[in-house]
Amino acid sequence: MSLKGMVSIVTGSAMGIGKEISLRLAEEGSNVVLFDIVEKVKDTLREVKDRGVDGLAIVGDVTKRVDVERATKDAIDTFGEIDILVNNAGIYPTKPFLEMTEDDWDKVLNVNLKGTFLFSRSVAKHMVQRKYGRIINISSNAAIVGFPGLAHYCASKAGVVGLTRAMALELAPYGITVNAIAPGPIETERMSTSSSQQADYQAFLRAIPVGRLGKPRDVANVVIFLASQESSFITGQLIVVDGGYTVH
Repeated sequence: MSLKGMVSIVTGSAMGIGKEISLRLAEEGSNVVLFDIVEKVKDTLREVKDRGVDGLAIVGDVTKRVDVERATKDAIDTFGEIDILVNNAGIYPTKPFLEMTEDDWDKVLNVNLKGTFLFSRSVAKHMVQRKYGRIINISSNAAIVGFPGLAHYCASKAGVVGLTRAMALELAPYGITVNAIAPGPIETERMSTSSSQQADYQAFLRAIPVGRLGKPRDVANVVIFLASQESSFITGQLIVVDGGYTVH
């Protein structure tokens, strides 16, 4: 499933799943444009280049159209094309539903759903001209099952699935496939920072049929497949990567 010479954009690529996706794309030969709101994204760029490909790190906000369109232009100016877009940027602050403010709601929906829309629209305009593209949206198993304290997150990730299906229908005539991945409990640096999160780990572990937490690479490997020619007859789909959690 070589992606040699292709160009990918990965949002939220400074750490966690987004970083691993970026490194796997690089391992398969793709040049990678890294986009994140934090300067740490430049550290990921060094690791991408260590894998023998070229890359570009852009600091910006997925909720700001001007940043998104600048990143798209910079990617095309640098590499000439964009073959693959991975909408990974997302946040998941917890708060009980009855205590959730309008600002809490707007912040999560803006990053997780609006950001996916803005980047997809910007990059798809270029892909339509080339009659080729792979758009891969990172949703969550929270789009399928509910989690207390995450009403805004669950809604945003369900919205990503709906957006994926509608985009797939509209973009298919242009040679563009659009799919979503729904990770379950994935072991990342961000999830390992508190004792309460460690308790969540243990609760998740008991509910996962395969008997382990997921790794960022488990998600990244599915991205590689969906980005490849081998997935050319797959579009509008949601692939759940959760060790069987949602069917437990």
